Amino acid sequence: MTAVSSDPRPKPVKLAEAIRDRIGKGKYPNGKLPTVKELAEEFGYAGQTVRDGMAILIREGVAISAGSRGYFVASGNERASVSSNDATEEIKEMRLQIQALAERVAALEEQDRSSGARSGTTMQRTGVGE
Repeated sequence: MTAVSSDPRPKPVKLAEAIRDRIGKGKYPNGKLPTVKELAEEFGYAGQTVRDGMAILIREGVAISAGSRGYFVASGNERASVSSNDATEEIKEMRLQIQALAERVAALEEQDRSSGARSGTTMQRTGVGE
């Protein structure tokens, strides 16, 4: 799993992509996905990390949870039933996160400008840069 381990993305995202790729390649023809324990051992992740990765696949409509029976590949009908409301809510959440990040970047840039102005004044007083 060297390609996965060198990937800087969060572990649940990496796991979800790996399982999604396997599903796309037909690795699970009977539709039954490996157990959380099996995936945790294979990837070297904690069980909660695996469950978080599976939750990503469930939100995407790629997999379904059957409770204590485990996880299964979603059929075409189950994938189609993923509500556009879910996508709309996810987009709203992403927009809020982007807005918060933009505000943080603006604050850091302002802080940088302020410290640059102060250091520029210091440079003028000390004659540095002449």
